[in-house]
Amino acid sequence: MAGSAEAQKKSRAEAGPRGDDVRSDLHVIFEPLDARGIEIEVESRVAAYYGENIRAQAKHVLTDLGVTDGRLSIRDQGALPFVISARVETAVRRAGLGKDLRALPEQATLPAASAKDRLRRSRLYLPGTEPKYFINAGLHEPDAVILDLEDSVHPSEKDSARILVRNVLRAVDFDKAERMVRINQLPLGLADLDEMIPEVPDLILIPKTERAEQVVEIDRRIQEIARRFKIERPIWLMPILESALGIENAFAIASASERVAALTIGLEDYTADLGVVKTQDGNESLFARQRLVNAARAAGIQAIDSVYGDVADTDGLREWGKRARAMGFEGMGCIHPRQITVIHEAFAPSAAEIEKALNIVAAFSEAQKNGLGVVSLGSKMIDPPVVQRALKLVAQAKAMGLVPAIPAGASEER
Repeated sequence: MAGSAEAQKKSRAEAGPRGDDVRSDLHVIFEPLDARGIEIEVESRVAAYYGENIRAQAKHVLTDLGVTDGRLSIRDQGALPFVISARVETAVRRAGLGKDLRALPEQATLPAASAKDRLRRSRLYLPGTEPKYFINAGLHEPDAVILDLEDSVHPSEKDSARILVRNVLRAVDFDKAERMVRINQLPLGLADLDEMIPEVPDLILIPKTERAEQVVEIDRRIQEIARRFKIERPIWLMPILESALGIENAFAIASASERVAALTIGLEDYTADLGVVKTQDGNESLFARQRLVNAARAAGIQAIDSVYGDVADTDGLREWGKRARAMGFEGMGCIHPRQITVIHEAFAPSAAEIEKALNIVAAFSEAQKNGLGVVSLGSKMIDPPVVQRALKLVAQAKAMGLVPAIPAGASEER
């Protein structure tokens, strides 16, 4: 244990939710006790089967955090090991101990690195304090999951969410979904990065971005952490524009770093900033969304739309998604798993679009094979931008599983 300064800071602390309706979580009370050794009490409906495992894991966390004396009381409600570790570590840190150490769960196999232009039709938001949503999120097949540290987390639980999400990145398999983390606004977001980046998320969402300098500051912090931990795989950025100023600076933000893979918009905050009501047809935000798409395209990155807030209105969601795709967006956020399939359908090209694009690609492939610089389809000449758009659509349709393969000789470049 440390000297008198640390001893004065030590106090009883708690972590995790209480209540009989809690699922996949636990409540922890830690009380520092000098020269008493470690005492661990476990209350659980499965104590007969897993009580000793829970106790052993808690003891391991205390050891990792340098704690040699104290009483730990655990009320388990079906928590998995990575959750147990997170809650115990949070309680210990809140008690004034172990602040310079980390108690990490076992590292799961790291998924393949995420491509900058990968498919991002759907991004499922998961509150950073709710373990019950993490385990099965990948089964819903979103293109990405967003582990949220910002709006869905109460200010008093920011420290707890940060440790839990860090452990989620290490321990949870989200199948093919890209692993995104929405950090807090600066400067708090920098502390989020200190915990998140060593566990190599695929993408960081930057909330309420208004200036390119914010992106540069986050990029710099990621570089520093990546060098320290010898991280070589890419970690992308997606700024969220949520104010009039952010929209005005859209291109500067989009082009502020090579890490920026996409721009997105937060319509609740944006309309609040304008002082207007957010409506179902979205006319009040049409200018901002169009400007975002244009800025993203000018910077060579993706444009991703906001969420659709009415979970029960699947018809409205479908129409919104179709209009968003027609505007140039490549995906949108979602707040419930039931929205994922609808969004994927809305952002899928039609059979007629795919057939036309395949014909253009086939004509392009034939022209390339014959050394021709001009592409024709029937009696019509096909301009290079049309060919590139067709190549991109076919590549996207392939990624969506709508066509079996790109025709031989065709490029998959954007």
